[in-house]
Amino acid sequence: MTSIGGAGTSGMVDWNLAVATATRLVRPGPEVSRDEAREVVAELRRHAKASEEHVRAYTRMIPEGAEPHDTPVLVVDRAGWIKANVAGFRELLTPLLGKMQERRSATPGSAVLGAVGGKVTGVELGMLLSFLASRILGQYETFAPVTRDLPAGPGGAGRLLLVAPNIVHVERELEVSPHDFRLWVCLHEETHRTQFTGVPWLRDHLQGEIQSFLAATDVDPGTVVERLREAAQALAGGRPEAEEGEPSPSLVELVQTPEQREILGRLTAVMSLLEGHADYVMDGVGPQVVPSVAEIREKFQQRRARGASRLDLALRKLLGLDAKLRQYRDGERFVRAVVDQVGMDGFNRVWTSPNTLPTKTEIAAPADWIARVHRKADS
Repeated sequence: MTSIGGAGTSGMVDWNLAVATATRLVRPGPEVSRDEAREVVAELRRHAKASEEHVRAYTRMIPEGAEPHDTPVLVVDRAGWIKANVAGFRELLTPLLGKMQERRSATPGSAVLGAVGGKVTGVELGMLLSFLASRILGQYETFAPVTRDLPAGPGGAGRLLLVAPNIVHVERELEVSPHDFRLWVCLHEETHRTQFTGVPWLRDHLQGEIQSFLAATDVDPGTVVERLREAAQALAGGRPEAEEGEPSPSLVELVQTPEQREILGRLTAVMSLLEGHADYVMDGVGPQVVPSVAEIREKFQQRRARGASRLDLALRKLLGLDAKLRQYRDGERFVRAVVDQVGMDGFNRVWTSPNTLPTKTEIAAPADWIARVHRKADS
């Protein structure tokens, strides 16, 4: 097993145990022959390369002749996706875990408690990753530290992951053209890569928001336990029911402070924009290069909506993954409405600066964003 970033067993999380747990628990991928596996990997790499040209031409985010810094494309299995994401989690969470480690070091017996707690947390993280590892088709990993097995862009700027066994599994389940489906997936993920390589300030802005969210975490163990207890009671029905049509909060939302909820509102708006833009571009480019795009989109939307099983639906709800599905829908509607009104170049003003990003309210009201950004700029 590869060590993730050095001494993985020290501190608040046993990172190596997280990798080992997730790798052990993750379900095996679909059965493929060695020759078929090689062909899948080769085709995904070809599609990823072809998608660059399609996405850049359609979005017009990168001026002709300009070459942004490059980031690698990695075709991985489920274990590879797990290792990459554990490395990314560690990169993001180090400041918060350092604060928690300092607070706990003043507690008698902290060394023993820390060793035990780190192993428990490592197992819990591994269980979560094992659930997700069989569901992710592709991912632009924005915060990607270089490890021995996993290259990244300059300064850990990012890498594009395509999870081959999951793509094969879904294309078989949906009974769609493998060639078309693989290209369709690559178009979505390449749009994310274009967003971050074409908008130089976006990565730092997103990292700043996430770090602010983590910095607002109350690291007092008693407070955290109390908030988790309240969350458990709410999820068990001890909290007044949400109004009709209002989504009930996830466990992640229930343990937040008021300051974190404000930051999360901004993060939700950004993620809705990024996911909706990727869906919009995927469907916009699709008819030109993916003959069966309409069939793929219809079947894939049905799969997204129903989930794989009752357990899958329950876990999605608990972890807040239903919010992820809403981000695709809300963000795509925002992008479509703005492009219809002001064209692609008008929409691309969204990438000018953090001040031109839509708010959570504007995602649901695109006309308000147009009024704020275009009228102010054109006045």
